[in-house]
Amino acid sequence: MATIAHDRRAAAPEDDGFFVGASVAMAGVIVAGFSLAVALGHSSFVLSPLLVHAHAVVFMGWVVLYVAQNVFVATGSLALHRRLGWIGAGWVAAMLVLGPAVTLAMVRAGRVPFFFLPLHFLVFDLLTVFFFAGLTIAAIALRRHTGWHRRLHFCGMTLLLGPALGRLLPVPLLQPWAYEATFAVTMLFPLVGVAADWRRTGRTHPAWAWGIGAIVGSLVLIEAITYSPAGDALYAAVTAGSPGADVPARAFPPPPWTSRPAKAATN
Repeated sequence: MATIAHDRRAAAPEDDGFFVGASVAMAGVIVAGFSLAVALGHSSFVLSPLLVHAHAVVFMGWVVLYVAQNVFVATGSLALHRRLGWIGAGWVAAMLVLGPAVTLAMVRAGRVPFFFLPLHFLVFDLLTVFFFAGLTIAAIALRRHTGWHRRLHFCGMTLLLGPALGRLLPVPLLQPWAYEATFAVTMLFPLVGVAADWRRTGRTHPAWAWGIGAIVGSLVLIEAITYSPAGDALYAAVTAGSPGADVPARAFPPPPWTSRPAKAATN
């Protein structure tokens, strides 16, 4: 993540406590979600150990960097914040490679979680990473406008919470709306940010409208592609010549403890 505005007069120091606390809360959700999954033996490491470990290191590295950058701003360590900022900018490129790579490997192997439609999983995993990158790049471009910079980063980070929240929520019981339910819980984070702005100043920063709009836009696009011929074509292209080609794109895979036929989506 890139440097914040050089002119701290443009920042609101009273924001610092909120963004540090929120970054720690987000990190806590991610650590809790994936720790629980590992403790329960629900891990993707058997898929491709090297690839999945690299993915874990890079994505968790971003979480650490996000928390650290907010702490550096709050404590006035702006020089260190700027130096690490450009490392973060390059870090996003690695996330754009490893995130989709793991998703494609899971879909091609036919190992999509049973509470997601395989096609839906493919589309929302890919687009979530792309929208995260878009918000992060926008935040970097607006680094001299601190209010925009930190709120767009916050919204980008919000998009990364879905996989962790999905491991904390009873998503098998939420089928066929597991993704949408997880998305709704994720939206609580930027809404808390809006409320925090309103409480401090009596108004909300316009960055929230753009950031939340992008998050909601990702949902709309995901649903549109999933239930369109374009989604079918994408799934066929991705799974061609792989075990995933034998997995119906629009049917829920059977739970691992049963061999019942897959249930077709009705929505």
